[in-house]
Amino acid sequence: MNIQHKYTDNLPEIHEVLREMRKVVDAYPGNPVLISEADEPNIKELTKMYGTHNDEVQLPMDFQIADVNKLSAPDFRKLLDEVENSPAHGQPHYFFSNHDQPRAWDRYGDGVHNDQIAKLMAALLLTPRTTPLMYYGEEIGMRTTPPTRKEDVQDPIGKIGWPEEKGRDGERTPMQWDTAKDAGFSAADHTWLPIPPSSAEYNVSVESKDPRSILSFYKRLFEVRQSEPALQNMREGSYVSLDRDDLNVLAFLRKNPANGDSVLVVLNMSGEAHTVKFDLASLGIKGTSTKTLLAAPEPEQTSMPLEHFAIAPFGVFIGSVH
Repeated sequence: MNIQHKYTDNLPEIHEVLREMRKVVDAYPGNPVLISEADEPNIKELTKMYGTHNDEVQLPMDFQIADVNKLSAPDFRKLLDEVENSPAHGQPHYFFSNHDQPRAWDRYGDGVHNDQIAKLMAALLLTPRTTPLMYYGEEIGMRTTPPTRKEDVQDPIGKIGWPEEKGRDGERTPMQWDTAKDAGFSAADHTWLPIPPSSAEYNVSVESKDPRSILSFYKRLFEVRQSEPALQNMREGSYVSLDRDDLNVLAFLRKNPANGDSVLVVLNMSGEAHTVKFDLASLGIKGTSTKTLLAAPEPEQTSMPLEHFAIAPFGVFIGSVH
């Protein structure tokens, strides 16, 4: 923007300060955690934030993942693999939305299948080996609503850069709870930022009653995440990339370190149906099919053959394999 970071970006002195901060944090009970919002230029620089001996930031936010800004199986696969193979072996910390960029519903949506794509992005956020970071409203598909007049702009950046730069008001509108006044967010005559018209359909109350809504999908996804040991075990449960040359489908295995079922995740990042083949024998998977835990759209059958696996356009599949 209008800030020069020549005195702040990647200076070696930063790490000495971070180690000092970590010592202070570690002195308190309850295992407190440091989270950094440092926008590193690549995974190599991000890895340095953990510290040589994992003695700096426990959870540096991964802006590389957040800045892909398009549905690309190769791009996401490359970054996920780089994080998994980084020398620090720190806990990954992924996110897709924050208060400084347009919402994920708009950035990744194609204008037609945005709700389905929002479910795909939810699975991508919550199924890898990561501590996920969610931005409010992401779970209901809130969209970016930028101001249409300069006099309505609240963000200083928008006031300075109008009309080319409209600022960040569009991704900071009030949380949408229900269909009442101000979407149930406030009883004031006017909120600081306006309530978008989309709140009539995209709000917690309406979506809670719809089993096919984005919110309902998030709830079911959290249930799967909490019930499956392969997804629960973020540190020991490994991430294994599958079909590494596929241009459209991102697939990976969350390998259970114990003897229980592992979890197969298949995400079709294209608008066309695809059929893929998974050979998991080398990974210790003896089964020839996968049992559906959660999918969108929902398949007719409760299990899918690994030899001939069909995935719908922008489809999401999460299943157990033995």
